[in-house]
Amino acid sequence: MQNDYDVVVVGGGNAAFCAALSAREADASVLVLEAAPEAEAGGNSRFTAGSMRVVYNGVADLERLMPDLSPQEKATTDFGAYTADQFFDDMARITQYRADPDLVETLVRRSFDTLLWMQSNGVRFVPIYGRQAFKVDGRFKFWGGLTVETSGGGPGLVDALTHSARTRGIDILYENRATALVHDDAGVHGVVVRQPGQTVTFGAKAVVLASGGFEANPEWRTRYLGPGWDLAKVRGSRFNMGEGIRMALDIGAQPYGNWSGGHAVGWDRNAPEFGDLAVGDGFQKHSYPWGIMVNATGRRFVDEGADFRNYTYAKYGRVILEQPGQFAWQIFDAKVAHLLRDEYRIRQITKVSADTLEALVEKLDDVDAAAALAEIEAYNAAVQADIPFDPNVKDGRRTVGLAVDKSNWANTIDQPPFEAYAVTCGLTFTFGGLRIDHAANVLDLVAHPIPGLFAAGELVGGLFYFNYPGGSGLTAGAVFGKIAGASAGQYAQGSQGPA
Repeated sequence: MQNDYDVVVVGGGNAAFCAALSAREADASVLVLEAAPEAEAGGNSRFTAGSMRVVYNGVADLERLMPDLSPQEKATTDFGAYTADQFFDDMARITQYRADPDLVETLVRRSFDTLLWMQSNGVRFVPIYGRQAFKVDGRFKFWGGLTVETSGGGPGLVDALTHSARTRGIDILYENRATALVHDDAGVHGVVVRQPGQTVTFGAKAVVLASGGFEANPEWRTRYLGPGWDLAKVRGSRFNMGEGIRMALDIGAQPYGNWSGGHAVGWDRNAPEFGDLAVGDGFQKHSYPWGIMVNATGRRFVDEGADFRNYTYAKYGRVILEQPGQFAWQIFDAKVAHLLRDEYRIRQITKVSADTLEALVEKLDDVDAAAALAEIEAYNAAVQADIPFDPNVKDGRRTVGLAVDKSNWANTIDQPPFEAYAVTCGLTFTFGGLRIDHAANVLDLVAHPIPGLFAAGELVGGLFYFNYPGGSGLTAGAVFGKIAGASAGQYAQGSQGPA
């Protein structure tokens, strides 16, 4: 294997491989450096369910993304549409209007074409029936603007991109952790890499950083996210230590974005410290809109029905972490059991059940049982039962008069058997990172491009603040990965124009 390349990509997930494939299309020789061994490769992308938020104006657009969509699927499904304006509105509302408008513009405008390009590189897309659609009058109806996922989830995505990279002559090295950038006043010229038993240097005309955030680094989590974040579980890769960010900052890159924020969800209380590829994203527990959550004091602490799940799940992990003992219990009754997502049926789960509420609360470990029972009874009495329940819309079925009211989908908890699931905080990725421009150049402290350095994926700051619209992370990784790879390839070939 050679020691010098046109483009070296640091990272081995969705953004990294999109960058590598895009650079290869520019006739660049490309090396991908993956810190993990091959069995754990793929970064956080491998741990995802593979959902991708994308602009589409109707089923005809979806047929282009999913050409094997069957006539029966089209006949029995209301796919609706998800327009660019809706995507813009969601990004603005969910991030409290803090997201960088130029990054958002690029994400939204390029989402559909980027997914088409991914499809041309061997990625297969399918509808998200299992997690994002319910049957209404015999037809599936999608809600929340999220319709498309990769076949095989995150593992299927990584495997497809890896296969495509290999067939296109891209070199991939596993257990190769980048530790420093080779840099002088003229720009970046390569990467210092720690291999098993030795340190080597790979020369490069351009480098793309796509190695994720700092979610697996407890010291950085505590430093930037705040006290207690060292106690959070990590949903994904144990290799995302923030080293790509550090290497860039070391040579004068500009930090950017919501450094105290991250994508954090409800995660099984007894899940391991890091993600388990055998379970994937099965430790997540995202059906809370259909029930309630109580903390150790037996109290509800959040509006479980504030919005569709994919607009609240990425911020409620932080709220759970802030509760006494960093945990909560999600409680459901038999009326909604059929609505619970597949992750509630895995073997590795912290679950209790009972035929009475009195018996159930006694089984909630570390919870004030008497207070929990009183809280459930008060909640039941406050439900406006005359409003019809509809899981496909924000139905306005709410509670009235509680300290924390539930805004939608408020069903009484009164039909046995009752079930409860223990959750804690699972951190997916961090929001703070590097500042890039429209061509994915990494910018220095005075907002000038650092020659030869590009970035994509979770380590790009400025896109997500406070919260996150479901499925937008993989799409952003692909969009900016494709741009970064094209820019790096052009730079390596002597053309520095925008992607």
